[in-house]
Amino acid sequence: MIGGIILETFCIAVAVMGLMFFAYRGWSIILIAPFFAGVAALLSELGIMPVYTEFYMTRLAEYTKTYYPIFLFGAVFARLMEKGGLASAIASKIMAVLGEKRAVLAVIFGCAALTYGGLSVFVVAFVMYPFGAEIFRKANIPKRLLPATLWIGIFSLAMVALPGTPQIQNIIPSSYFGTSTWAGVGTGIFAAAVFLAIGLLWITYRAEKLKQSGEGYGEQIEQKQRRERNLPKFPLAILPLLSVIVINIILSNPFNWEWGFHWDETSLIGFLPFKLPLLTASVGKVQAIWSITVALIVSSIIAAFIGRKRLQKGKESFLDTINFGAASSCAAVLNVASGFAFGALLASLPGFIPIKEFLIGIGDSLGPLFSAVVTVNIMGGITGSASGGLTIALNMLGDQWAAMATAQGIPLEVLHRIAAIASVGIDPVPHCGALVTLLAICGLTHKEAYFDIVVLMGLKFFVPFLCILFYMLTGIV
Repeated sequence: MIGGIILETFCIAVAVMGLMFFAYRGWSIILIAPFFAGVAALLSELGIMPVYTEFYMTRLAEYTKTYYPIFLFGAVFARLMEKGGLASAIASKIMAVLGEKRAVLAVIFGCAALTYGGLSVFVVAFVMYPFGAEIFRKANIPKRLLPATLWIGIFSLAMVALPGTPQIQNIIPSSYFGTSTWAGVGTGIFAAAVFLAIGLLWITYRAEKLKQSGEGYGEQIEQKQRRERNLPKFPLAILPLLSVIVINIILSNPFNWEWGFHWDETSLIGFLPFKLPLLTASVGKVQAIWSITVALIVSSIIAAFIGRKRLQKGKESFLDTINFGAASSCAAVLNVASGFAFGALLASLPGFIPIKEFLIGIGDSLGPLFSAVVTVNIMGGITGSASGGLTIALNMLGDQWAAMATAQGIPLEVLHRIAAIASVGIDPVPHCGALVTLLAICGLTHKEAYFDIVVLMGLKFFVPFLCILFYMLTGIV
């Protein structure tokens, strides 16, 4: 029995390493994840084809069913903001205000503003790269530091730390704990400040050291950027981003205002006779998703109206713009759902039991917050995805963490925020799809730019632990 579990654990390790290797080599995770799921289950009692069609595809469907609305309307909103010139107007304003003397801070703030406003993180990378490259060139900061700067602004503080952020990594815990996207306001603000300090101090230090050694921006030939003209005015351009935030607050009612909006708790009763297999247990599990979905739809309409002149005069029609956004959301959700399904299978195999028992033991001895940090990091490293790793960890141990937290008097809002923050601990592993995409946008390789991202990854790993200490010392939620 023990020997069998060891062999199954070995198959899991081979599957994980195989997935990382082929993803690093450029293979689509949509294609290779089900294959290596079969490798992981090779020595189990489960058949390869049943694993694929019944387990893997069911888990993929669960993730898609729950979170696809966010991917869909988020992608359409981002496309309208991009093609309507609103995103460029916001980025240009931030750059103009802070200037080249505060180049690193300008890029981080620009990324954070667009990410917090609801744009897809990949769209933010595309939009901010030309501005970041230009201001780094003017400040003579080595270009190889630009991916690390973009990573801190896009994939860290604004994606998971700032309370209310509409990114999927902040929405996922709400589905498990019945919290809102505004959970853990104090803890989130503290984490955002730490992320900002880490990124700003390290990249500024590195820039000075490299300049002292004679290295400047570099001799890379930049593609000449077309000067944007007739951009919307900044107050109008930022209006859709503000509307995402405001509408989300109103509909999610995170502070439980008596006069605030409340979703009808009986609205799912009419679906019970249909015996839908994926029907959620309660409105509380999905109200955060409903709130941000409505916010994105309304804000997309506002963005389309403000950017209508550029949308009408562009090479692609308005219909082409929104269709492209809708189509791109499919690949995005399938990439993440594939990683989630792969990790969910691993967590369900007998060979994963020793690892699971170890993680539960951490919770029993050190508490649910520490267990959450370690587990989310492990699963995020396996899948190369913050959202995928977070979902798998919560699917595996979320109920136990919630029960432990309740028993120990720890607010679920704190658990929500710390789990979200932990998802970006070691997520930029070499096979991380977001990392590969970002390096491609910047025209750099792992060899050129990965060192500083690795350093930031090591520093970011400790942020959720600092958040736990912050909560224990201050009691601030």
